[in-house]
Parts: sequence; C-alpha cells; structure tokens
Amino acid sequence: MVSRNERYARQTMLPEIGEEGQRRLAASSVLIVGLGGLGSAVAPCLAGAGVGRLGLADPDRVSASNLPRQTLYTESQLGRPKPEAARERLAALSSSTRFDLYPEGLTAANARELVAACDLVVDCCDNFATRYLLDETCAAVGRPWVYGSIGAFHGQVSLFNGPGGRRYTDLYPDREALCALPPAASGVIGPTPGVIGALEAAEAIKWLVGFGEPLDGRLLTLDLKTMQTETIEF
Repeated sequence: MVSRNERYARQTMLPEIGEEGQRRLAASSVLIVGLGGLGSAVAPCLAGAGVGRLGLADPDRVSASNLPRQTLYTESQLGRPKPEAARERLAALSSSTRFDLYPEGLTAANARELVAACDLVVDCCDNFATRYLLDETCAAVGRPWVYGSIGAFHGQVSLFNGPGGRRYTDLYPDREALCALPPAASGVIGPTPGVIGALEAAEAIKWLVGFGEPLDGRLLTLDLKTMQTETIEF
C-alpha cells in the first residue's frame, strides 16, 4: 500500500497546499455533473488529488463514439452506465475516495439534495437546461460551481456563485432562447475537453484548498487552433 505521505508528496511540497491543504481536499466533497469529455478529465484529476468524496452524475451509457475524447472509459465498458464505469476506473486510482453514483443524472427532482450534500459542483454537462438548473440550485443552497463548456477546438471556464455573487444568468441571460435550441451533435477533438477539463479541475482544487485567484466574475476562453486565451470580466 502506498503511504499517504508518499502519494501526495509532490502536492504537499507546494506552499499553496501543504499538509493542511491536503487535509482540506480529503475532507471535501465535489459533485461532477456530466461524465463525458469534460468529466473524463475532471474526475481523475480530483480523485488523484485526494478529494475525499466525488458524486458522479450522468444518465448516459458508454458508446463507441465517446471513446476518442472520453478517456475515462475503455472498449470493454461499452453499453455500461457512465457513473458505474467511471467508478471502476477512479476507484483503482484512489482507494481513499468515496464515490456516490447518480445514474439518473441531475434532475429537477434531485438537484437540491445533491448540490446541498457537496462543497462544490463542477459542471461537465453539454446542455443549457442543466446549467440553468445548476445556476438556480447553487444560488438557492449557497454552493459555488465551476463552469466549463467546449466545442470543436475552443472552450471556456468560469466560477459562479462565488464571493462576487456572479451567476450563469449574468453571463447568459437569454434562458428561454438558449434552452429552446434543438440539441446538435458538433465535432470536437479529444484534447479540447482534456484541456478545458484540466482547467476546471485546477479551479476546483484552488477553491477547495483556498489559494490563488478563482475565476469569480471572469470568463477564461481558449482556442486550441491558435492557442490564444482571453480572460473577460463580467
């Protein structure tokens, strides 16, 4: 068995984390909404970092078209519910992490209970309706959430309901119009959710430990074709 001191040595040597920060991570609970491309990057980062409890919410099953970008899964897991398949991989990575599975995903019926039970939510979903539900629920129960969105070669990251009180509706106020858009399957390369998901995980770790400058009231955008980034205040 790997000792705790050895496992987290490269993190705890950072003054921003240290032993106290590692204890905070171990005592933390994070709800991950969506276990697709973004979730496949976020979940291993947080489990590997030593987050004590991860809620895994996604109603989908693993399909062949997922595999190029959803690197959390293998061909042998095709057809299985994503939370169940994800736990299999993540538990092998971090035996000290507890995993709560929500194969029904985040719904209007369970959102308040799931969000209230965690310290932080990380949005890895792919639709506007779920994000507006997250925005409402996190504001109602007082939980911050890390936002991530991708398409093709670009993505964006922010943090909502933080100390500044900025919300998703402040950035995207046209709820009815956006939720009315028909679902569309768009192309994306595997590195896009990998990079954006890693940025979301970094935001989550910063928030849970309490260091750095969170993207509270700021939107980070990244274009992988040009490698241009921009941070926009809102």
